[in-house]
Amino acid sequence: MKIESVEGIILTETNYSESSKILNVLTKEHGLIGVMSKGCRNMKSKLRGVSRKLLYGTLHIYYKENGLSTLIGIDVKNSFSKIMTDLEKISYASYLLDLTHQIIKQNEEEEILELLIQTLVKIEEGLNPQVLTNILELKYLNFLGVSPSIDFCTHCGSDKQIVTLSSFEGGYICKNCYQNEPLVSEKTIKMIRMYYYVDIQNITKLEVSKQVSSEINQFLEDYYDRFTGIYMKSKDFQKKIHQMTQ
Repeated sequence: MKIESVEGIILTETNYSESSKILNVLTKEHGLIGVMSKGCRNMKSKLRGVSRKLLYGTLHIYYKENGLSTLIGIDVKNSFSKIMTDLEKISYASYLLDLTHQIIKQNEEEEILELLIQTLVKIEEGLNPQVLTNILELKYLNFLGVSPSIDFCTHCGSDKQIVTLSSFEGGYICKNCYQNEPLVSEKTIKMIRMYYYVDIQNITKLEVSKQVSSEINQFLEDYYDRFTGIYMKSKDFQKKIHQMTQ
């Protein structure tokens, strides 16, 4: 095995033996890799404080292409310390790590890592975690090949007189194709396009009403259930924490 330095974020951690952990790390160089952090659970280990999920940095490893690499050390780029001290932010971040883990198994585009880090940075900076989570959820659908129709009517292809957004139908519905789908606000119809096209790293403020945020969040929950088959316990936890903090 050769020593390599890779940029990545720890998505999951699993205890191994009495003192070690196995880390799943999303890296810029090799995509998703497994890394053994030997002895990191020992009180005096130099790896103890950095062998945890949500830590982003440069990992120095003995790299093994078709097996577990071994961690030597980490130069921390961002520990996301503010997220780690806020239960609601932790719930969103944990869900996003799990979701990313599922997405990367189906598509190893390098952009996925960039989008995740940009989103976590904005949550760390104090911007609305639900809105940011929904923005990333929407962008991730593109990597699964099941993006909703948010430029034109999902039935006829018209971009005129869009009246609602339907997870069941797969996106926008125009006035001529509308039957009995639940209606959403005009602002929601406009904002979901902004969510999809916005450059996350350029976001400096998020002014989204509770109604619009709620409608988009519900649309994405239903859409993921219908078109992706992805289910995670961390999503249920995030929803419970969100309800408690409202």
